[in-house]
Amino acid sequence: MASRDASDDRTIRFSIGRDEIVIRRKYEVASILNDVMVAGWFIVGSILFFSESTTTIGTWLFLLGSIQLLIRPLIRLARHVHLRRLGGGAPGDSARDF
Repeated sequence: MASRDASDDRTIRFSIGRDEIVIRRKYEVASILNDVMVAGWFIVGSILFFSESTTTIGTWLFLLGSIQLLIRPLIRLARHVHLRRLGGGAPGDSARDF
């Protein structure tokens, strides 16, 4: 079903119904889990910095958290591509949902 987006008269959105909702939710859950893991790496890394003997492992956790920060936009990009392949994503869609 095609509908006009209220925010942009030039955008036409094609809804693929329940499948679109399932896809969006799966990627949203992946993004949330990723965010929780990033927070965990940085919290544990910060705690490990309190002791000189665990500073190296804390540094590695900070690096892991930093690398994992890149995963969130990759999840959003994958979701956007997936929806576009199914005909359900509209330009600018990803900014609205996450």
